[in-house]
Amino acid sequence: MSRVGKSPITVPSGVSVTIADDVITVSGSKGTLSQFTMPDITVKQEENQIIVTRAIDEPKVRAKHGLMRALINNMVEGVTNGFSKQLEINGVGFRVAAQGTNLKFNLGFSHDVIYALPAGITANIEGNVVTISGISRQQVGQVAAEIRALKKPEPYKGKGIKYVDERIIRKSGKSGKDK
Repeated sequence: MSRVGKSPITVPSGVSVTIADDVITVSGSKGTLSQFTMPDITVKQEENQIIVTRAIDEPKVRAKHGLMRALINNMVEGVTNGFSKQLEINGVGFRVAAQGTNLKFNLGFSHDVIYALPAGITANIEGNVVTISGISRQQVGQVAAEIRALKKPEPYKGKGIKYVDERIIRKSGKSGKDK
């Protein structure tokens, strides 16, 4: 039995879970998320807990068992608390500004980079820190990764966009010939 898959998911008050034939819908105070169920995986709700079980014990199904439980748990967590990631912009003249639902980055290129935020994702800008938040863990992580990819941090001066808790391994510059 999967260690992740066998633990039940506790559904907090204010969250409703609907289990249809092949779709699980979780709705709460922050919004609604839905996920398809995987083959050979059974999801059932007992009182205020969701239990995920598998039909057969093949390696691929065992892997999907834990994945399905984690996805449902992330949906429950997302509609109650939401998820967020923080990005830090480092560099002389590097800036970010909000333009409606877009983010306008000045990253040292000859042009400004405009990033359109998808629906369900919000960005909060405080100085050189951008906080990406939303109810879908996958979507928040994807948007944060796409923004970081606009200008990855370089190892010499650390200029670029990085996660707040990320540690950049620095390199020393050229060592001149000793005279």
